[in-house]
Amino acid sequence: MFEIIEKSPNRLDIVIRGQIDADEMRAGLDALIEKSDGMRGAAMLYRITDFSLPTLGAIGVEMTQLPQLFSLIGRFAKCAVISDEGWIQKAAQIEGALIPGLKIKSFALDQEAAAEAWLAASA
Repeated sequence: MFEIIEKSPNRLDIVIRGQIDADEMRAGLDALIEKSDGMRGAAMLYRITDFSLPTLGAIGVEMTQLPQLFSLIGRFAKCAVISDEGWIQKAAQIEGALIPGLKIKSFALDQEAAAEAWLAASA
């Protein structure tokens, strides 16, 4: 599952669960691009559970949309990542150190309230 939820005019939640195929990837990325259009200094919350590597077709779809994905990074100021996998939490922290202008912080599944509070705090 790959779902994009508009929480507010300047906040998106992204839910990823299980393995994503090419059709799910295409629909999810299209929704992300569309729903984030016009956002500036926005926040997002990723909820990643029961993660499985995407199919090769899904990775191919993602590669074809990289230019659009790179351009939307500038729309966001903060990203909280909630996951049941320690390595995903660590990867999010590394990404946060590498992407200028985007603060990324990771949280365990039982820390959702802390993630929400962090996103709500001023950037």
